[in-house]
Amino acid sequence: MTLPKIHIIIKPRHIKKLQTNVWNERPVPAKLSTNEDNFDVGLTYRGDHIRQFSKKSYRLNFPSFNEVFQGSEVHLNAEYRDPSFIRNKLSFDFFHLLGGLAPESRHVFVDINGKTEGIYLQLESVDRYFLQKRHLPDGPIFYATTNRATFSLLTAENEPKKSILAGYELKEGSEDDFLDLENFLIKINTLPREGFANEIIKYLDVKKYLIWLCGIVCTQNFDGFIHNYALYKNGQTGLYEIIPWDYDATWGRDWDGEIMEYDYVPIEGYNTLTARLLDVKEFRNLYRDILEEVLNTTFTTNTLEPHITTLYNQIEPYITLDPYKSRQSIQMFQREPVLIIQFIKDRNRYLREQLIKLS
Repeated sequence: MTLPKIHIIIKPRHIKKLQTNVWNERPVPAKLSTNEDNFDVGLTYRGDHIRQFSKKSYRLNFPSFNEVFQGSEVHLNAEYRDPSFIRNKLSFDFFHLLGGLAPESRHVFVDINGKTEGIYLQLESVDRYFLQKRHLPDGPIFYATTNRATFSLLTAENEPKKSILAGYELKEGSEDDFLDLENFLIKINTLPREGFANEIIKYLDVKKYLIWLCGIVCTQNFDGFIHNYALYKNGQTGLYEIIPWDYDATWGRDWDGEIMEYDYVPIEGYNTLTARLLDVKEFRNLYRDILEEVLNTTFTTNTLEPHITTLYNQIEPYITLDPYKSRQSIQMFQREPVLIIQFIKDRNRYLREQLIKLS
């Protein structure tokens, strides 16, 4: 399969403006073309620590809804620290298999001003169009952009947060929606244990959260418990739902691209909300039942190995064309499918052994 090609034209002075301050969120004008279409876009860097990498990731904004890209905003992720290039997409495809919400994605080949930039993952934005395409009711969407989005009164470093809303950025909605989010977070932290189960279901779609928990625990995204997610409040049910984001540090590697042992993330996961939910026997039993089914059917090499092979075969012809890949990193790429498949075997076995903790 041929990867779709994306060509970007940007004036040198605008490139210099981006490079001068990599944290600037104001897009600069650019032109984007595919094989058949040409568009005006606003372009800026995206991500947190990844802005420091030599191969940049980008956010592209269209003036209005774009029929070709099916949105007003798309992301181009460099997947710089993932030797396989497939962990992010494999994760989101896995969430789809679980019946959870996750962005659509595809691999593309990018050049800027005629200079090859290499393989990227094109990601759908989680916004109002994300909801519309899935026929979901409108509702506020918050991005958990930093590791302060812990569902707790404390930061990830166990220090008191200056604001319980720290770490959250409003993507869709109004400023008033922050008040509702604040109330939700306060409830998580202050509801008494004996009344927690009956009250939390008024604010959170618990089953959907537990499906997300299965996804993050299986893929072992350590950081995803405290950021790298979106919160959507369903306008019909009035309940919060959680959507995964940035899952390149998964399937046996961490965010630096180093090996993460298959037993690093416990079956109970992390964060205050997860701990409080699993403290309720009814929710804990439901999580165990969902996870056990996933371990028997979806999180298996029989299900995932064919998809891994397909993704690898799509990318393989382009790997030597990526200017950011050295001979050593190309050799790593060639070994990654075996590593990912072994991780699935080891992680599946480990989680099966740990199911008794949920009894």
